[in-house]
Amino acid sequence: MTVAGPHTVRAVSAGDNHGLALLSNGTVKAWGSNESGELGDGTQVSRTIPGSVAGLSGVTAVAAGGHFSLALLRDGTLRAWGGNFSGELGDGTTANRSLPVEVSGLPGRVTAIAAGDGTALALLANGTVLAWGNNRDGELGQGAADNQPHPAPLEVPLPQRATSIGAGEFFSLAVLADGSLRGWGANGSGQLGIGNFVTPQPSPVATLGLSGVRVKSVDGGFGHTLALLTNGRVKAWGSNTAGQLGDGTNTESNTPVDVLGVTGATAVAAGYTGGSPFGHSLAIARGDVLAWGENNRGQLGIGSTESTNRAQPVTTGLATTRSISAGFQFSLAS
Repeated sequence: MTVAGPHTVRAVSAGDNHGLALLSNGTVKAWGSNESGELGDGTQVSRTIPGSVAGLSGVTAVAAGGHFSLALLRDGTLRAWGGNFSGELGDGTTANRSLPVEVSGLPGRVTAIAAGDGTALALLANGTVLAWGNNRDGELGQGAADNQPHPAPLEVPLPQRATSIGAGEFFSLAVLADGSLRGWGANGSGQLGIGNFVTPQPSPVATLGLSGVRVKSVDGGFGHTLALLTNGRVKAWGSNTAGQLGDGTNTESNTPVDVLGVTGATAVAAGYTGGSPFGHSLAIARGDVLAWGENNRGQLGIGSTESTNRAQPVTTGLATTRSISAGFQFSLAS
């Protein structure tokens, strides 16, 4: 379905049951579930059409988590709203917020954001990665997992500066300056790509099988991970029950495999189907959207509900695709 509006959509982000759109004028629209205030309109009333997030301007990036939302402003500060059970809003409390609040305790200018189920990540201009919120599976990278809320940002110990970040439902990812990848958190499906299924992994560990290539960006679903390489190819690893690794099989892999038939890629996105080994994957390649994996709700957008383990073209109706995002059994493109 194509939605028209008075301003160009610069980027989209798909969460558990809600979506965000960053408009060209620096404001944000939100729609879907609002039981925790994740639409940021001051209510808990869900919306079937996009409504404005209150009080936001100068936004440069958005990220939709499980039941919360993040926005990066032009001045390098963050705003957050929605569910806050684990402190994922980063405002020092565990109170839900139906209006945006400022993330506190950030020691520098933020350049990128990512959101997991209940964990938030921020990349600073100096390459430092910060995390806050849920740490049940060690998603904060602090060396130990716990069930306590963490409402203030914590620095993730990494061997060198990071250039990009990503998040799965219960795990976190960082691309380092040398093009290598580190991950931490849940690994029961091999989603960290470290050659085993030992979970949790509460300290950053290096993804294997990436020698000779450089990672540009990453994204995670529930049990699988996608990595966009600087050469325009895509690697995937983790659960593969629905073919979400795109390697022509339905066999899970705890080390990276090649996604078949995808070249000239510029973006990737990993979606999920609740707490299950199913999931779906998206890529922008040579200007077109490709999709593969679980398709029980039509989340691949290929005109059927048949799952596939090979990348298939998506007819989006967009003249140019700028952004993709994969959420809980749905996908967005702008």
